[in-house]
Amino acid sequence: MTVATTNMSKIFKLKSDYTPTGDQPQAIEKLNTGLEKGYDYQTLLGVTGSGKTFSIANVIEKQNKPVLVIAPNKSLAAQLYREFKNYFPDNVVNYFVSYYDYYQPEAYLPITDTYIDKEAMINQEIDRLRHAATSSILSRRDVIIVASVSCIYNLGVPDSYLESRIVLEKDVLLTRADLIKQLVKVQFERTNGDVKRGQFRVRGDIFEIRPMSENIIYRLNLSGQKLSRISIIDNTTRNILEDLKEIVIFPPKHFISDKPKLEAAIKDIKEELKDRLRYFKKEGLLLEAERLERRTKYDIEMLRSLGFCHGIENYSRHLTGKLAGEAPDSLLAYFGKDKEGNPDFLTIIDESHITVPQIRGMYNGDKARKQNLVQYGWRLPSALDNRPLKFNEFKERINQSIFTTATPAEYEKEHSKQVVEQVIRPTGLLDPEIEIRPVFEEEKNRSQIDDIILEIKRLAKKQERVIVNTLTKKQAEDLNDYLKTQNIKANYLHSDIKTLQRIEILKDFRTGKFDVLIGVNLLREGLDLPEVTLVAILDADREGFLRSETSLMQTMGRAARNVKGKIILYGNKTTKSMKRAIDEVDRRREKQLEYNKKHNITPTNISKKIEIMLDIEGDKKDK
Repeated sequence: MTVATTNMSKIFKLKSDYTPTGDQPQAIEKLNTGLEKGYDYQTLLGVTGSGKTFSIANVIEKQNKPVLVIAPNKSLAAQLYREFKNYFPDNVVNYFVSYYDYYQPEAYLPITDTYIDKEAMINQEIDRLRHAATSSILSRRDVIIVASVSCIYNLGVPDSYLESRIVLEKDVLLTRADLIKQLVKVQFERTNGDVKRGQFRVRGDIFEIRPMSENIIYRLNLSGQKLSRISIIDNTTRNILEDLKEIVIFPPKHFISDKPKLEAAIKDIKEELKDRLRYFKKEGLLLEAERLERRTKYDIEMLRSLGFCHGIENYSRHLTGKLAGEAPDSLLAYFGKDKEGNPDFLTIIDESHITVPQIRGMYNGDKARKQNLVQYGWRLPSALDNRPLKFNEFKERINQSIFTTATPAEYEKEHSKQVVEQVIRPTGLLDPEIEIRPVFEEEKNRSQIDDIILEIKRLAKKQERVIVNTLTKKQAEDLNDYLKTQNIKANYLHSDIKTLQRIEILKDFRTGKFDVLIGVNLLREGLDLPEVTLVAILDADREGFLRSETSLMQTMGRAARNVKGKIILYGNKTTKSMKRAIDEVDRRREKQLEYNKKHNITPTNISKKIEIMLDIEGDKKDK
């Protein structure tokens, strides 16, 4: 274990209009001390609205190393991205999440003999942000990557990605043919039309290149076999915006191999195919042998002619030269190592009570699906090595880590060298009061839906917002439709909503385009919605994962950023989870009241600017 050290020359510069207050100063000091002592795991137990992100930003400023922040979902990752970008405007903050708007993984259902081909809609904006993240890590140290758990998936070899970059300097010798050859070699696509990301256009001795990681176009002028000018041009007008002395262009794909490695991979793929076909024929599995041979030979031809094929990641073991069963290279491999060979970055696992189980569960879910594909001849056995990291592999690839959560799970409690509590909010806000109401009140012949509608209408007149938490996606959608029949402006949010659309919905909610947001899981962890004055949890007495103590605490936290914050739990009985959650809220309220009284603090609302979460506005007009 490498002990963290502070350095007089800071690589991160924190900018903020306020200084640590409440519980923040002691939390920051304890966490930094823990890092200096070499603690591998620590937990920041921070209640909703206590400024966990600001405390972590203060810790990051003192640790001179890159940072990986892992969030449990894309919406929270986008919020954290914006917060860290505001805190560190002079440094690099990147966003790395799954780039699929729609993803149907390749699968085979033997019971019905149904093969489902991989079907995906890639969001080009998010793909750009992913490439920006990997190129930043390989180029500089003052980098914060905010990622979802997709960061543990196979991503290709960072050395190959780095070695394939094209470095161009003004006035160096360069021929037109050589530059075209270089660009094609690293998978740039030549076009005669508009230049999209990952493409280039040549007109005479003028090249226009659009990198995958940036929303700009480079114009290169060649003159007398020399690179005479490097410029950035406007995407629309093609006017020159800036002249540069040099540029570095990274490949538009993460799975990249040079010709010798590709030929070696093809040879290995053929050998594996030969062995697998021999096995199938010996077992009398002629259909499986035929489908595997047909698919693999087609992929080999695509690799040989284009250097790429549909599902190339399934051949990653051969392309990277790894052994069977060896861990793939994920985003974590793109970070460097220190002199002792340890991972040289700080890991922040946000909302760890849910993120850690996600990381732990990814491998088994992926393996179960791929085993069917291999068994029935849809893929070679080496496809099993295109996978997320196992949990023990993940732990080996991180160094010092800080868990942040309001509700630590057993894993955090057992493994953390210290748990730092941050219960006092800088604004003096108390945890919201909780009221239990029946699911159905017979005396008034009123259901929980009737009751919450009355509350919503009362609060909408005051321009206050309401969150309603349901048990299922279907219930959320049905309730949304019903509220609209009652002339209530509502919307819903769940995992089927596209990534960028989720961000827009949250922004519209905060700006008052609608008054009620209905959801299931996505409205639990970490979202900052200070306009919310009421959180209503339907069927709170349905004991289970979605109504556990942790789930209830997290959902109730969405009302903890407003002085008028209130919780309504609808239930005909008080479950053990409800009681534990209420008792914990009472404990925190008592501590918060005591602090406010001692320091003569009057609670005030948390103020949070409404802003664009991701830097994609400039891209929209280019679509």
